[in-house]
Amino acid sequence: MQRRQFIATVLAAGSVTALARPSMGEGKFELTRTEAEWRATLSDMQYAVMREEATERAGSSPLDKQYAEGTYHCRGCDLALYTSETKFDSGTGWPSFYESLPNAIGTKQDRSLFSVRTECHCRRCGSHLGHIFDDGPKPTGKRHCLNGVSLVFKSA
Repeated sequence: MQRRQFIATVLAAGSVTALARPSMGEGKFELTRTEAEWRATLSDMQYAVMREEATERAGSSPLDKQYAEGTYHCRGCDLALYTSETKFDSGTGWPSFYESLPNAIGTKQDRSLFSVRTECHCRRCGSHLGHIFDDGPKPTGKRHCLNGVSLVFKSA
């Protein structure tokens, strides 16, 4: 296969994968809203991240350096997701936690960007939060690398 054919094939496969991704569809979660309702309640960036699984720019969230005592909630439905006790500085530029609260998140395989990752989302409204990696600290060894625009911090 020639180089141009290979690149075209890879790009086409990536487009098909992106199109085949399950939507954050209505009826799939406890709390559902129409696209118009989500757009009315979220900024453009929040909508892109939470409903279309985009990623905010590294270092752009003030929550990355937030270490006060409290709880991080889903911006979409106010479900408590993470506590400040499990937050750590991963050095990645995104808020990172080694563990979520019980029954707070859901996960699915994410095959975009030519790799397989674990995507995490709010289990109640389906809002995209970020990804989970196996390079975090003890006791779990996990790094929940999250988009700050998906979260709301509530101090203790």
